Amino acid sequence: MLPGRLALSFTRGNEQEKMDILRSKINRLDGKGYKAYMELKGDYNFKTYSLSIEHVQPDPFAPPSVVSVRLDKKAAGFPSHAYSTRSREIAFRDFLARELRRSSAQFSLGRKGTGKSGLISIAPAGQEILERTSVLLKGERVEARFTVGLPAYGRKIDSRHASEIFFKKIPSIVNDSMLFENTDMAALARHIECMEDADYLRACLKKAGLAAFVADGSILPRKSGVDDTPLTGGNVVPFLSPGTMKVSMELPNRGRITGMGIGEGITLIVGGGFHGKSTLLRAVELGVYNHVPGDGRELVIASADAFKVRAEDGRRVEKVDISPFIRGLPMGGKTERFSTGNASGSTSQAANIIEAIEAGADVLLLDEDTSATNFMIRDHRMQELVIKEKEPITPFIDRVAGLYRKFGVSTVLVMGGSGDYFDVADGVICMEDYLPLDVTAKAKK
Repeated sequence: MLPGRLALSFTRGNEQEKMDILRSKINRLDGKGYKAYMELKGDYNFKTYSLSIEHVQPDPFAPPSVVSVRLDKKAAGFPSHAYSTRSREIAFRDFLARELRRSSAQFSLGRKGTGKSGLISIAPAGQEILERTSVLLKGERVEARFTVGLPAYGRKIDSRHASEIFFKKIPSIVNDSMLFENTDMAALARHIECMEDADYLRACLKKAGLAAFVADGSILPRKSGVDDTPLTGGNVVPFLSPGTMKVSMELPNRGRITGMGIGEGITLIVGGGFHGKSTLLRAVELGVYNHVPGDGRELVIASADAFKVRAEDGRRVEKVDISPFIRGLPMGGKTERFSTGNASGSTSQAANIIEAIEAGADVLLLDEDTSATNFMIRDHRMQELVIKEKEPITPFIDRVAGLYRKFGVSTVLVMGGSGDYFDVADGVICMEDYLPLDVTAKAKK
């Protein structure tokens, strides 16, 4: 028998006794002050799982109570190959977390009483497949963590609805979302294979000399700035790589795919307003994450160490060496250990770049819309008017090539307002009617 708390999780001889203890406690608390719910804290065995009430909220308006369910892997029934690798395990846990959220929404009591009474919830998941702490694999068990709003009217305990949560609703959630026999097996397989293909593709980028990859057929536009699901409708243009930039990849599950390879070095994304420049950069920015099936960006992949950099007026900077970009400040100000509580656009962007490189960035992503203009470029006439000795800023255009040659840091930059960057670019992509064109030769000419 396992020692300590885990022993309780796998002891099956006293399930009914433990269930009766919890039921008796709940019934005894009816009508008492809300803090009496603290008596429920502890572990309880049910027929197929063990339940732990880990944190009890002190008030019906406080953050909900924390509950975990632990289920033996054999009882859950999921095949071991669903979590046999690190990539598969993350996808498996992400899938279960989504299923638990769907099921908890279906079986939750809804608001029954005061505050958060009756609500059963698990942390929400977006369009990215991420390692979730709400679902864990520990040894021979699967553990799910969620929150429960313990029911009350006013600040008096409502035992009837509390019993319904623990003896009807939670068992229904476990049965519906944590047992393989009740799972959409095809959906689980798609989730795992999507994760596996994306991880494999990301691992191939460096060998192929690429900073990022955008698969043909990808759907990049989102519904809105607050809705990250894919835009739908007849006006949506699927991504199609220009022939000169087309790359073919062989994936373990999906097989052969094609798409646009964004090479290492300096790549510009240019084009008219509203033609999709920032949409492409945003998709590449989020390519550090893997996406769920149906997102449209499942095979938009960036280096895991790509960083989006922008100006952040007003941010605090603490002892950052921004001298590669800014030096010789008025009144003898030093920038080798630059500190300020209210950075300007240029100093904040310089600090963000230095911090990104120190954190291990191998790709910098910049959009002129969110950059400080005087940090990015100084044209010829401005240099004639304000001589170099009087300008402390060395613009990014003068440093970007050196970042790649000396440190191996590539840059992907949206630039719609200045052609000076053509001189330093290795590749130039022009977005036209939401489709990319390779205009490198034309830009160089």
